[in-house]
Amino acid sequence: MESFNHNGEAEVKEGNKMKNINEKEQHQLGLMRAFVESQDPSSKEVDDKTLKRFLCARDLNVEKASAMFLKYLKWRRAFIPNGFISESEISNELAQKKMFVQGHDKEGRPIGVVFGAKHFPNKAKGGLDEFKRFVVYILEKMCSR
Repeated sequence: MESFNHNGEAEVKEGNKMKNINEKEQHQLGLMRAFVESQDPSSKEVDDKTLKRFLCARDLNVEKASAMFLKYLKWRRAFIPNGFISESEISNELAQKKMFVQGHDKEGRPIGVVFGAKHFPNKAKGGLDEFKRFVVYILEKMCSR
C-alpha cells in the first residue's frame, strides 16, 4: 500500500517497515519499466521491487539498469528453461545435504545454513553445472518464502 510522508515522498509498506521512494526513483522506475517492456514483453510480470533492485545497483541509471536486467532475463531463460529447477536435476547435490533453509531472522529475511565440509565438488556426478543449478535452486527457495 502506498502513502505519502510529510516530505511528499511516497512510502510503500513492506512487512512491518515503511520504505521511502522519492519522486526521482519513481520516475526512473517508470522509465525503466517502459523500456524493458518494449524490449521484452514478458517483463510485464516482474514486480517493481525487482526492477528497483537493478535500478539501485546502477545508481538510478535507467540505461545501465535496463541493460543489466535484460541480460539477467536472457540468462535466466537459458539457465532455467522450464521456469524452475526440479529436484531431479540436482539430486547429487541434494544428497550431500550441504545446505538448507532455516526459517527467518527478526526482520523476516530468510536464513540459509551451509556446511562447507560437506561440499565435495570432485565427487559430485553432475559437476559444476549441477552445482550452479543447486545454488540457484536454494536461492529461489529462500526468496520464495
